[in-house]
Amino acid sequence: MLNARSSLGTRVVVRASTGPAASGTRRFAMSESHPRPRPNARATNHDDVSCRAPASPGGLRHLGAVEAAALDTALMSDKHGFSIDQLMELAGLSVASAVAEVYSPLPPHPAPARVLLFCGPGNNGGDGLVAARHLHHFGFKPIVCYPSGGRSSRPSSCLYSGLVKQLEALAIPFLEVEQALELDADVVIDAMFGFSFKGEPRPPFDSILTRLAGADDGPPIVSVDIPSGWQVEQREIGDREKLIRPDMLVSLTAPKVCARLFRGRHHYLGGRFVPPEIKEAFKLYLPAYPGTSQCVRIG
Repeated sequence: MLNARSSLGTRVVVRASTGPAASGTRRFAMSESHPRPRPNARATNHDDVSCRAPASPGGLRHLGAVEAAALDTALMSDKHGFSIDQLMELAGLSVASAVAEVYSPLPPHPAPARVLLFCGPGNNGGDGLVAARHLHHFGFKPIVCYPSGGRSSRPSSCLYSGLVKQLEALAIPFLEVEQALELDADVVIDAMFGFSFKGEPRPPFDSILTRLAGADDGPPIVSVDIPSGWQVEQREIGDREKLIRPDMLVSLTAPKVCARLFRGRHHYLGGRFVPPEIKEAFKLYLPAYPGTSQCVRIG
């Protein structure tokens, strides 16, 4: 029997209609008529989503796709010296830190939380792979669904295959899509598509997004940088029934324009490394990070 956890609520509600369950995984068994209790903290009703973006909170500047790409280019310039794998490492650490801050199990339920990560084929997916490694070391039980498997003809493919090997060395399981959608998890991380994504998602990500969008009673969803399936410069909510509605958004370096539409309960910023010159050039006005934290709550 599945038990509710005080900080996490009932486990996964994502359900696949076909495909075998992975060995050792548990199928979801609660009726959809019994909604999952929300984690504690400030509740926000996702049904209250406005069609218009609100004013920018805290004076933070929200970046569009062109500005976000230019920011990454500036960071990786000869002058500033960051590399793609370094940025990915910092991003994944920020995501894992935010998840640990909000979704760590509370006594008397000390069992590690099971975190299911859906990772896409690009940099956003790489951030998810890094987050999985850090979550493991933070005491969580990450499980990864990575349809591309790090197999790519791109020059950076060795980076992704290396991230996969790091997870395999920790015995972190990888599941096929059908198995992942049957998994009983506490938290789902959406690391499928980032700010450079355009158009409609292709298989198998379209079916994953459709399932997550319909899982209102499912586990909390954490989106990395932007919710997958949203357009980075989206300013209005269209058919919200077709969009995933994450409980947490972890914006990276700076929030993107579509983050103004976010109505989940936890909005964090990760990216405690931006040089002052770049902050000034892009007029980021970033908040102070507390203590030694790699993330800061901004909503």
